[in-house]
Amino acid sequence: MAHVMLVEDDIRLAELTAQFLQSHGFKVSQVHDGEKACKQIVNAQPDVVILDIMLPNQDGFSVCRHVRPDYQGPILFLTAKDSDFDQVRGLEIGADDYVIKPVEPHVLLARLNALLRRNSAVSRNSERLTLGQLSIDKANRKVMLQQQEIELTSYEFDLLWALASHAGETQSREHIYKHVVGREYDGLDRSVDVRVSRLRKKLNDNLEQPERLITVWGKGYLCSKSAWG
Repeated sequence: MAHVMLVEDDIRLAELTAQFLQSHGFKVSQVHDGEKACKQIVNAQPDVVILDIMLPNQDGFSVCRHVRPDYQGPILFLTAKDSDFDQVRGLEIGADDYVIKPVEPHVLLARLNALLRRNSAVSRNSERLTLGQLSIDKANRKVMLQQQEIELTSYEFDLLWALASHAGETQSREHIYKHVVGREYDGLDRSVDVRVSRLRKKLNDNLEQPERLITVWGKGYLCSKSAWG
């Protein structure tokens, strides 16, 4: 039974959402305050967090930023704030998905299940990739670059593994969405682009003219075989 922590200050909406998810086999904890959510997410380590943005005491963006160093599970923003800026901001600070209210319950359920499938599909074997001074340990979810450990979210790790395990080959957005995000690409979702940008920063890539994670315009992304030192 997967544990969902629902952080939502609208008590009625929280109750309805919790009841729906419980009817589909989830264990649901409710938190109605941003400051309390920071503590409870880290302490409870739920399988997935559904996080509103407009919260008392501490907004959802601050909560996500605060817990990310100590919580590596998926975070899904569920919010009425529908601007591109807010969506990009949420993804940049470590959220895994972003759903705009009002949302059909079964759409929310599908998004949660996709996040959980991706998060649990980690192979526990000893697979390891080495590209120059980049080392990726799939079993332990560990990335080292020039002998320094690079802290990645679960989504970022899966994306890097998907690109690095096919280094030198262009991976289309459609392929990345299907095998990393867990759903079909709708032509509009920018989450992969935001994650690639975050990876470039963390991996010391050239942001203006990337040499390690390269954009192949009109096709997708390519991980270089030779730009890792």
